[in-house]
Parts: sequence; structure tokens; C-alpha cells
Amino acid sequence: MDELLKNLKLHTVCESARCPNLGECWHRHTATFMILGNACTRNCKFCAVAHEKNPAPPEPDEPDRVAEAAAKMNLKYVVVTSVTRDDLPLGGSEQFAAVITKLKERIPDVKVEVLTPDFNADVKALKIVIDAKPDVFNHNIETVERLTPLIRDPHANYRRSLQVLSAAKELGKKKIPIKSGLMVGLGETDEEIETALRDLHAAGVEILTIGQYLPPTLSHWPVKRYITPEEFDSWRDFALKLGFSNVASAPLVRSSYQAEMLMNTKRG
Repeated sequence: MDELLKNLKLHTVCESARCPNLGECWHRHTATFMILGNACTRNCKFCAVAHEKNPAPPEPDEPDRVAEAAAKMNLKYVVVTSVTRDDLPLGGSEQFAAVITKLKERIPDVKVEVLTPDFNADVKALKIVIDAKPDVFNHNIETVERLTPLIRDPHANYRRSLQVLSAAKELGKKKIPIKSGLMVGLGETDEEIETALRDLHAAGVEILTIGQYLPPTLSHWPVKRYITPEEFDSWRDFALKLGFSNVASAPLVRSSYQAEMLMNTKRG
């Protein structure tokens, strides 16, 4: 898989963000494609993706290359994410739409999940993505409200992320499942996590991921505590009682980890 991606000049968030599940996922022939380059205009303290103020412009043939890679990998479920591109008028939303379209043209029965930046809550940009009919729309809130200005880039905003999720729900006419995720162990309290889960549910989120934060390097935000499996189970139960349809809550859970399985899991 590594050679295929290099030949097609594609990036995966698995490598760029130094995900701890890379080995397992690649062994399962799954990957999350990262479009719009390999450098982000934002600089969050938890993320290993490179930061640049003026990244290279979007590549017109990137959607074709993603579709070719997915077809050669025999994928039936594809996750597409991106760096944040505040330098682009519509935040790169048109590239998301083009990738969704090309994937569905090349692999007629494919399911496509998108994990998008906030697009600065631009409804026009969100509509471009939603109109391309992804099978799941995901935008991560990342952390609790108090820690957001400390950990996320100054351009990110907890309430704006909730606004994005709610707008996506309405634009999709409540037919496209909405997903979001939290990292824990950053210094939040249990009460703050419960508040965040209530906020996400109120915004229309149906699918939820909760995972242990692990700093990608020593220069990133330090881990404050390691959460026990029992605590993850407790938050999963709490979220299901709130009304989330599907919840993955465990130390190594990430936003796109076993995404197809989570989408198809019935709550129980």
C-alpha cells in the first residue's frame, strides 16, 4: 500500500499525523486519504501535521488519483479528510466534492465518509460538500470548550464546530449521518466531557468517537492522564443514554478508526 500511495503522490492522515493505528489499519488494507496537500494553515498543539501559511494550491488531478488508489486497493468504504486551508476562498470544499464524485464514479457501490475542517462555518462551503452526497459527514470537536483556545489553533472555535455539525445536519436534510470525536487525557474533567457530549448530541451528532490523546512528539501538548478502559466504557454508556446511535470509546479509538464498522454497528 505504501508504494501505491507514493506512486500516486497521495497523502494519508495515518502517516502525516503519526497515528498509532497505522500498522493495524494498513494491514487491513484501509487508509484515510488526506487531500489538499500535506501542510495545514492552522497549527494545533496536539497535531503532527506540518504547518504553513501558504501551502501549495490544490492539484486538479488529485480526485482522480484518490479514486484510482481506492479502486486498486479494492476499497468499499473510503474515508477522506484534509488539512485546513484557510487560504482558499471556500476552504477546499470543492476538492472534497470532486473526490466524492470521482470515487462514486470509479467504484459505484463505494461508501464515502468525509472528515472535514470547519470551513470557518461557511454554509456555502458546507453545502458544496453535502450536495456531493457523502455517506457520513464528520467534523471533530477535538476537546472540551475550556481547553479549545489552549490546544486548538486560535482560528478554531468550539461553538463554531458545533455550528458546523448542526448546519451539516440541516443541509443533508437529516439523511446523512453526522459524526464527531473527542480526545481525552488533555486535562479535561469528567463533567466537561459530559457537557461536550450533551452539546454534540444537541447539535445533531449521531456517531461518536472518544479516544486517548497521545502526543505525537515531545514538543506537542503533554498528556495529562491516561484514561482507564472502565472510564471509556462509562462514557460510552453515558453517550448511548443521551441518544447517540453508535459510539466507539476506547484508548486507541480515533475518528476514522474502523469507520465502516462503526457506521454499521447497531447500538446495544
